[in-house]
Amino acid sequence: MTDQPPHPMTKTALVVRGGWDGHQPVEATELFIPFLEQNGFTVRVEESPAVYADSDAMAGVDLIVQANTMNTIEKEEFEGLREAVESGTGLAGWHGGIADSYRNNSDYLQLIGGQFASHPGKHPDERTGEQSDNYMPHRIEMTAAAAEHPITQGISDFELVTEQYWVLHDDYNDVLATTTQAVRPWDPWNRPVTSPAIWTRQWGAGRIFVSTPGHRVEILQDTNVRTIIERGLLWAAR
Repeated sequence: MTDQPPHPMTKTALVVRGGWDGHQPVEATELFIPFLEQNGFTVRVEESPAVYADSDAMAGVDLIVQANTMNTIEKEEFEGLREAVESGTGLAGWHGGIADSYRNNSDYLQLIGGQFASHPGKHPDERTGEQSDNYMPHRIEMTAAAAEHPITQGISDFELVTEQYWVLHDDYNDVLATTTQAVRPWDPWNRPVTSPAIWTRQWGAGRIFVSTPGHRVEILQDTNVRTIIERGLLWAAR
């Protein structure tokens, strides 16, 4: 009998998606599922955070990819999520799917390290009530730390025309890129405001990765954005 080669080790990724449809949670996550599978992950998809409260389901998860905007999370669900991350499960996501997920839970905001506050847009006279009212040209600027980090190594500053997140944050983040909100005549603030655009965070044994660029599929398909997110997913995984 011939010995069979050992099966390659696989990892498990849990995709949790839902919330506001404007961020295309299904279409956006479907962009990255093949990438994860090609990199040795078995992928499970859930349409709500209820799975976080299932300790048996969470025990074997190496990476959580969350795309769940403006939703709510129950106490036991959040506690399950936090326990998984503290035990070594990676948590990663983009835009409102991770940085504007559960406004009802301040402990979640502490876990992630940044909360969407606003995305200043066009002049009020130019607005039509569409998402494009908030699509503004802006620059994603790499920090000094980005040059050596596996998520951003080799990527230079780049321009986008999409929502520019103004993020409330703390200094426990390891910031890899920033973006600066300009001051326009119709804005109430009177000096430029710089927010983190891409950051990582260590929580217990778990790694957290956040990219604020990623409003819709067309932005996720931008070469720089997609590369950063793909690398971020792999970096965060247990």
